[in-house]
Amino acid sequence: MAGENSWQSLIDHWEPRLQTAFLEAIFNQRNAAHVDQIAARLEAGDVDGALRAVGIDPANFRPFDKAFEAAYESGGTTTARAIPALVDAQGFRVVVQFAIRNPQAEQWLRSYSSTLIKEIVDDQRTMVRNFLTDGLSKGLNPRTTALDLVGRLVNGRREGGVIGLTASQERWLSNYADELASDTPEASLVRNLRDKRFDKTILKATKNGEKIPADLQAKMLRNYRNNALRYRAETIARSETITALHAAQEEGVNQAIKSGAITQSQVKYVWHTAHDKRVRDTHRSMDNQVHPMGVPFVTGSGAHLLYPGDPSAPAAEVINCRCRRQPQIDYLQGIK
Repeated sequence: MAGENSWQSLIDHWEPRLQTAFLEAIFNQRNAAHVDQIAARLEAGDVDGALRAVGIDPANFRPFDKAFEAAYESGGTTTARAIPALVDAQGFRVVVQFAIRNPQAEQWLRSYSSTLIKEIVDDQRTMVRNFLTDGLSKGLNPRTTALDLVGRLVNGRREGGVIGLTASQERWLSNYADELASDTPEASLVRNLRDKRFDKTILKATKNGEKIPADLQAKMLRNYRNNALRYRAETIARSETITALHAAQEEGVNQAIKSGAITQSQVKYVWHTAHDKRVRDTHRSMDNQVHPMGVPFVTGSGAHLLYPGDPSAPAAEVINCRCRRQPQIDYLQGIK
């Protein structure tokens, strides 16, 4: 089977592509928004109308959906190619190939990707509604709120918007804005996603008992939003790459079993962590554990995972996971 290094290369190949595809989807969503209509609806106090003018649509996330499908097919194809061809009892050569249009593979892919996109879209609607409602309740300028939502055009692309962030990230942003506007802006220095180039400015304002100028606060907020979006894109890309490749690996081995190339009893799996300080404590003890196919690995918290990124596992065991699972097939079973 494909070695640990080749599987890591596959992860390294697809993770940046899923990240790029997610950002493309977000910029599609931002470009679909009608700033003038959003501002006009807010001016009229119509949050529902403003939300409709944002135009949140699952179709805008098609670039990410396509990239996820391509990663899934790549994982299955790599798995199949690693299984040697064999000669059956009639003398025919059996070559294992991964079929993404296999009904089981197609069903898993359709179900998982549609659920994933729905979750992203639903969270966007919640976040946008909260953002618009907050702007309205604070009496902010409607057009300013609309531009803060979708971002301002910089070199033909909208920068510094909150579309693309999660509802919880938007709350981080709101708290950061409050800290910058307060008499104690140094409280903002604990935020990892801040633009650290402004730290001296914050410390100087604190020392002199001065307010940070409004235009500078706006720039700091815009950069924080950009950093938060990149962070979310990295998190989604890392998590979904691991899920796509390992789910395809599971399906690829299943297809090989159904073809008669191997039997389930020949298959075992080895769990590998990333071997660094960032490995979550609940996964550290799983490193180099070997389980028969179909037997889940058990994390330190007691959660069961068939593979890294298993969507049936709790989110705390899946998000940002960088572990790998390696198949081991005993081709000599029964004839040793």
